[in-house]
Amino acid sequence: MRVSDVIIVGGGIMGCGIALRLRQAGARVTVLERSIPGAEASSAAAGMLAPQMEADGPGPFLELCLRSRGLYPAFAEELRELSGVDIAYRPSGVLKVAFTESSIHHVESTVLWQRGMGLRAELLDGAQARALEPRLSPKALAAAHFPDDHQVDNRLLVRALTMSAARAGAEFRSGYVRGIVHEAGRAVGVDLDGEVLRADAVVLAAGSWSSLVQGAGVEAKSVRPARGQMIQLQTRLPLVDHILTSEKGYVVPRADGRVIAGSTMELVGFDKQVTAAGLARILDMALELCPELANAPVTETWAGFRPWTEDKRPYLGEGPMPGLFLATGHFRNGILLAPITAKLVAQALLGERTSMDLAPFRYDRLPRAQA
Repeated sequence: MRVSDVIIVGGGIMGCGIALRLRQAGARVTVLERSIPGAEASSAAAGMLAPQMEADGPGPFLELCLRSRGLYPAFAEELRELSGVDIAYRPSGVLKVAFTESSIHHVESTVLWQRGMGLRAELLDGAQARALEPRLSPKALAAAHFPDDHQVDNRLLVRALTMSAARAGAEFRSGYVRGIVHEAGRAVGVDLDGEVLRADAVVLAAGSWSSLVQGAGVEAKSVRPARGQMIQLQTRLPLVDHILTSEKGYVVPRADGRVIAGSTMELVGFDKQVTAAGLARILDMALELCPELANAPVTETWAGFRPWTEDKRPYLGEGPMPGLFLATGHFRNGILLAPITAKLVAQALLGERTSMDLAPFRYDRLPRAQA
């Protein structure tokens, strides 16, 4: 039975974002999710919108990230109007802090090449960084300031996107997707718990589980789960205004006094345990950045799986067979890339000219082409 124009495998922010854009274009859409939409990586993240802080150099991937960051103010307002949920978009800025001489050279070179691209970035010495963020560690030697890197509350984003897609008319179904159904070399639907659901196109947006979907042509080594452990602390009032990062991790302050600290990067398969060693590393990092967090109670710990790819770039657009489209492998940048992924993949599905060249993000690119 043909149930939709498009079936989306995965109900996280990628799947829900694409569903919203397709429904707004008039397509019939069914979103398939194993459990609660957005319960996995989308809810486990920290919500940073920080392409400049994360960047390792210019290129197509940085351009993708910058464009997505630019969409966020209007995206946040659109979701508020559609769902009634404020995703807590905050133009907080980021301080990337250096504690060693080698780190100073790294942040200095980063500021130089980004300023050369016309991006806003500033190198601060330790005193200047503490003038901007007084509770920053006295051991900080320097910092790169990225005022245009911002944040959202990712759990609110998940809720807003799920509600917006549902209100736009996307159908949500729960179950286990056994595989992609093929006919004459084309994807024509999925097997959901033994029931064949047919559609004109299938989108694989299953994050770290993408390679487990039979018949999708995504090899296990192509998209792997990278465990990230996280800690939430609670302060009475926010101690810092900026996101603070170092080469060891990050501290993300929320407006209500919560502080999200993370994260580990562990290729341990689908083991979602929180470990003593992981938590110790995160707490050491957080206290190095902001010693006053020592008295903050720990209110929550968790772990999630980032969809890791070898070159740390996502797979976007046409898949290994006609009728199959990919929106997976976003690794550390899933929250940041949600609006641009929804836009580009919807354009590709609708047969429109995509507003960015998707060749650097094809499934069959050379593994290190964009590294």
